[in-house]
Amino acid sequence: MINIFITDDHSIMRDGLKKILSEERDMKVVGEAANYHDAITGVAKLEPDVVILDISLPGRNGLDILKELKSTHPKLKVLILSMHPEERFALRAIKAGASGYVTKENAADELVNAIRKVSAGLKYISADLAGQLADRFGTDFSKVPHEQLSDREFEVLCKIAEGKSIKEIAEMLVLSPATVATYRARVLEKMNLKSNVEITSYVYRNHLMD
Repeated sequence: MINIFITDDHSIMRDGLKKILSEERDMKVVGEAANYHDAITGVAKLEPDVVILDISLPGRNGLDILKELKSTHPKLKVLILSMHPEERFALRAIKAGASGYVTKENAADELVNAIRKVSAGLKYISADLAGQLADRFGTDFSKVPHEQLSDREFEVLCKIAEGKSIKEIAEMLVLSPATVATYRARVLEKMNLKSNVEITSYVYRNHLMD
């Protein structure tokens, strides 16, 4: 039996996932949470085999929660479930310790297979994404320019592409404008770009925005 813990701030989504999983004889939902605190305490108490984790939870970045869960439960299998397209976060999530990534759009078709795969100790991304990445970058994903960025640098990259100013980004991420400017400079240097226009062009060309 694969014991599963669901973390998503939308009760309708949690109910939908439970309905999908209730039809599988080898899977059991042992707990659920709508926020960071309940996720951390629930996982510690119930010790599930697989955690389904929404990457966008109120008040806390899903990748930060992922890293915390993996630091306290190294053998835990975490499957990211997100409204964001795979191109934006899948490889970043896996590098942070996730065992797989499924979009909410494809959850009904892919979730059960993804859970079985990560429970067996394998990684899961859709065949679609694997093909796209292989076509675009070859098999060495470490050479993808935006994958060289830290999680915070990647956040700044996306906010710049959304048209946000340094001051606006600083307020959103609770950082000083000087710190955001430093992150922007690192983004430009690491990706060999010269301006916000080039950042925006790269982000949209590589489908990193919703």
